[in-house]
Amino acid sequence: MATLSAPLSCLLTQGKATLLCRHVLKASHQHFRAVSSGRSGLLSRQSLPTRTDSAASVCSSSAESLWSVYKQTKRDTEDVTPSVSNASADPDAIFANNEMCLRDIEVYGFDYDYTLAFYSRHLHTLIFNIARDILIGKHRYPEALRDYEYIPNFAVRGLHYDVQKALLMKIDAFHYIQLGTVYRGLHAVPDEEVVAMYDGCHVPLDIMSDFYGKSSHGHSMKQFMDIFSLPEMSLLSCVNDFFMKHNIDYEPVHLYKDVKEAIRDVHVKGIMYRAVEADVGKYICYGEQSHAVVKKLYEHGKKMFLITNSPFDFVDRGMNYIVGRDWRDLFDVVIVQADKPAFFNDRRKPFRRVTDRGALLWDRIHKLEKGQIYKQGNLYEFLRLTGWRGSKVLYFGDHIYSDLADLTLKHGWRTGAIIPELRKEIKIMNTEVYVRTVSWMQALTGLIQQMQVHGDPAAQAVVEEWKREREAMRPHAKEMFNPQFGSLFRTYHNPTYFSRRLSRFADIYMASISCLLNYDFGHTFFPRRTPLQHESPLGRGQSC
Repeated sequence: MATLSAPLSCLLTQGKATLLCRHVLKASHQHFRAVSSGRSGLLSRQSLPTRTDSAASVCSSSAESLWSVYKQTKRDTEDVTPSVSNASADPDAIFANNEMCLRDIEVYGFDYDYTLAFYSRHLHTLIFNIARDILIGKHRYPEALRDYEYIPNFAVRGLHYDVQKALLMKIDAFHYIQLGTVYRGLHAVPDEEVVAMYDGCHVPLDIMSDFYGKSSHGHSMKQFMDIFSLPEMSLLSCVNDFFMKHNIDYEPVHLYKDVKEAIRDVHVKGIMYRAVEADVGKYICYGEQSHAVVKKLYEHGKKMFLITNSPFDFVDRGMNYIVGRDWRDLFDVVIVQADKPAFFNDRRKPFRRVTDRGALLWDRIHKLEKGQIYKQGNLYEFLRLTGWRGSKVLYFGDHIYSDLADLTLKHGWRTGAIIPELRKEIKIMNTEVYVRTVSWMQALTGLIQQMQVHGDPAAQAVVEEWKREREAMRPHAKEMFNPQFGSLFRTYHNPTYFSRRLSRFADIYMASISCLLNYDFGHTFFPRRTPLQHESPLGRGQSC
């Protein structure tokens, strides 16, 4: 039976908490009116005190009423929370940003790395160690850097790095920095210092990363969207930490370029590829699920193609392990070293055929044949030779920009984002401690919103105390996902910049390609109609 799909905003539990908040606050508002009217009636039946005593009495009465509502709201939240906890999200579901029916999909395309091939934690350690050694050997960085090891849980994908200031940070969908997530080296930067450096928390558009997340043409921010970028962020932070700890002067821009070049060498010079090929079992996992997906598509007569930036020997070794030696018989077209995202925009690069031994043939390509391997080329020639156009094509990839953005914006393909981090985040969101924390935080936010209209000093003092409680809870909710940067998908309350791009460029998204096994080919993915800020829920079916 197919699992239910849901949009990003619903996935992140805010809908559940909002529904609970509405329910609780309605009851609390009625409770507040009852308490207030009871007190006013009591005052009217008693002899009136002096003006000074009256003001103090009313203020005290107002504060007591607010605290009474607060306690009632907390009790109601605790009572309703178990029912919210039971409505947990499925980590193996496919979530929809845009309505899409699998019956309309005739052609399935795939990236390779982190789409068909999933890697173990050993790969990031390998990349970090090789790049660190390149910095020391090639760029003459201090030998003492070898004391630094890869920190698996330090960074999350989607972070921005200010190249000129050497700061790693999380930015929300509205270009605001999430305070408490700005790091110089391995240490957090105080909020006051961040505000002083950026004259607030907003990052202007002209210094944000470019369309593909790169820092170029005057953009001083780089966004790390690739899963392979986690070791790069860790290495940047470690080298910055070393220089600061030893009071060494350095130029942040040059440091960034050196680390970037070292990471690039790990890939371009084939160091990582050779290491993985030598011990596939150590570095590649999730093989059986990818094989099952490919086999299911093949048996149902679907066309399939592979477009990857990785070289043929590396892909062939991995696919033999994941799918089997007959993997090339299952795919109608295989393109390696495609150079995405340039592949989707360049009209000049021709396709070249690659032999089984890796030799490049220079004959003009008039047809993309099954069982053959092609190198480079461009999407426009691909479309001309295959005729696979528009919404009948669904392409899966893990990189929001390099894999998906151009396809959905320029060519009308349907797109599926593979987000391996999703499974872990959903499991955290399904825990009772997370549901209780977020539910009470949402209820408290609603309480502040409703009760801030009471202008007497005592009431305002109560509301300010609630605000402090709310501020103290937010870091706790953040740290459940990652102690430094929190969730991949949310700042304290807004979607992250990563979430914004995901919702724009991916029709559907999931933790693994294996999630497709939970659905038949007639399934339609519906995004829920989440109410806009000025709309009210139309019924239970419209809320999470």
